[in-house]
Amino acid sequence: MSNNFFSLFLLLSVFISAVSQILLKKSATESHSSFLREYLNFKVVFAYFLFFLAVFIDLFALKYVPASFVPVIETSSYIFVIVLSRIIFKEKINLVQGIAMLLVILGIFVYII
Repeated sequence: MSNNFFSLFLLLSVFISAVSQILLKKSATESHSSFLREYLNFKVVFAYFLFFLAVFIDLFALKYVPASFVPVIETSSYIFVIVLSRIIFKEKINLVQGIAMLLVILGIFVYII
């Protein structure tokens, strides 16, 4: 298979990791009946499961993707987290975040081209 396929696989692992972070934040904003339930509830356990899944996908894809390309793909996590926070938490995207996302996207395109 081509490196493009594994690059997309690596991008998938970054997205899964971002979803994991959002789930952890969602759980942190909720009140829990006990200290134990705060750390052992479905959202937290599932978020850590997703994180480990992302790591395994990452390790698999790293065997086929050039090492110089990995940091470029990993920076897309900032975009995923900001966009998912906007969708799920209705957080506003401020000017600095917008400029940062634009710079990340431009950096990715400059590297790819």
